[in-house]
Amino acid sequence: MGHHKLQRFAENLTFPNLFQVGFEQLEQEGFGLRGKWHEHFGNSNPITLELGCGKGDYTLALARIHPERNYIGVDIKGARLWRGAKTAVEEPLKNVAFIRTRIELIDRFFAEGEVSEIWVTFCDPQPKKPNKRLSAPRFLDTYARFLAPQSTMHLKTDSQELYDYTLNEVLPTRDMEIIAHTNDLYNVPTDSVDGAIYGEARLTQTFYEKMFLAEGKPITYLQWKTK
Repeated sequence: MGHHKLQRFAENLTFPNLFQVGFEQLEQEGFGLRGKWHEHFGNSNPITLELGCGKGDYTLALARIHPERNYIGVDIKGARLWRGAKTAVEEPLKNVAFIRTRIELIDRFFAEGEVSEIWVTFCDPQPKKPNKRLSAPRFLDTYARFLAPQSTMHLKTDSQELYDYTLNEVLPTRDMEIIAHTNDLYNVPTDSVDGAIYGEARLTQTFYEKMFLAEGKPITYLQWKTK
């Protein structure tokens, strides 16, 4: 393991906005802020999650323009979370937090109705394992345990397969209201009817998104409401 990575892991332990809880601790003790995130943020503002957040690009960008909401980035990679957590401390962004955990365990961190929005940005499309996709029915069932009614979900990805799977195979079976969808985000006119909706999806570009765009890959985007 590289020296810089070890330094970052050590610094992660000092950040007041980064929570790391092992599976055994979750099993035995649970998560102390579950149902009490308002105590951490000091307000009862709505909560948005970014799942598979990496360095927290969307978590940070959205938090800057929406101080009236709280944002939590979730990822399993501590070295990536270091960047987002450190930036939030330095700016400072009081409406930002991060959780290091597997997405399969995410419902252990939030109580029923505690979250009102989820962004899934450039997750692994799992071409050979549809059940592991973050928009698969089993994950939507997990999110439903803590999402408020009529919550908003966003999927932004370079994977046409993941986009098609979610739009055409999963959502029609879930009675979800599709708000907007495009298989080429940056070719939607900004003055179109959905311009404002797509504008937030264009708010920032992640490291991987910039790489995909440089390769000429179109970026897909899908937004829907839960029941």
